[in-house]
Amino acid sequence: MMMRIATFAQSSQMISDAMRIEASTASLQLQESSGVKSESLAGYGSDSQHVVNLQVSISRAQSYIDAATLADSKVQVMYSAVGSMTDIVTQLRSQLTAASNGSSTSGASAISSAQEMLQSMASLLNSQYDGQYVFAGGSTDSAPVDISTYTSGTGSTTTADTSYYSGDDQIAAVRVGTDNSVSYGVTADNPAFEQVMRVLRFVANSSSLSSSDISQALDLANTALDATTTVQAKLSNAASAIESASSRQSDYKSFAQSLAGNLTSVDVAAVTAQLSTYQSQLTASYSAIGKILSMNLANYIK
Repeated sequence: MMMRIATFAQSSQMISDAMRIEASTASLQLQESSGVKSESLAGYGSDSQHVVNLQVSISRAQSYIDAATLADSKVQVMYSAVGSMTDIVTQLRSQLTAASNGSSTSGASAISSAQEMLQSMASLLNSQYDGQYVFAGGSTDSAPVDISTYTSGTGSTTTADTSYYSGDDQIAAVRVGTDNSVSYGVTADNPAFEQVMRVLRFVANSSSLSSSDISQALDLANTALDATTTVQAKLSNAASAIESASSRQSDYKSFAQSLAGNLTSVDVAAVTAQLSTYQSQLTASYSAIGKILSMNLANYIK
């Protein structure tokens, strides 16, 4: 097959045009299958930096959401545990009130119940979430409460004693925004918990309960109940703050994703229509090129 010099330029131009259409067709096919304008940042031209910034913002928002979700789960465990502590104090008050009538049986029952409650209280203060002790401050890898020596003796109803606690004083907090963090931690040596432990030890280790003992224990139990209720309310407020912040980050993430989508996504229907046009043009181009390349002088001499 031979090409005439006169048709060389025309043929080259047609081949060049066909290759350009083929490249555009390939690009549109990728867009149609992926739903995005380009698989690399270079394909977005002047919008590439905006795309990067939005992607960073989306990732950052998700990290805040994940952190808030984890913190909220811990708060829920703590809230539930403190709720059980208030139940313990309420039950103790009922036992002490029953014992205040002077019945030795009621007094013995209160002492026995307090012994069990003290064990339950220690267990609650050693509550865990995802393998971490939630009332241990920053020392989350070891149980913060040990009552093996704490239970010896009745102690005092008026003197605080946190010798049962082996954690630290770090208060857990979670960052839920660039300039926003929420403190939610409560340690097992919190005054409210210490008061519960103190009154339980006093009652549990008493051989008998006099009217004076019961009166002192009831006063401390009432104070402890108010204090634990306050702690629970603070945990509830922290949970609300964390959940609100997480919701704001979710809204922002959706907004950023929408903006990023406007920059990176394609109208698949429009791309499909354009692709069909290019494919028709490509077919016609190759057909024309084929006819030109097949032309030679011999065809006209015969």
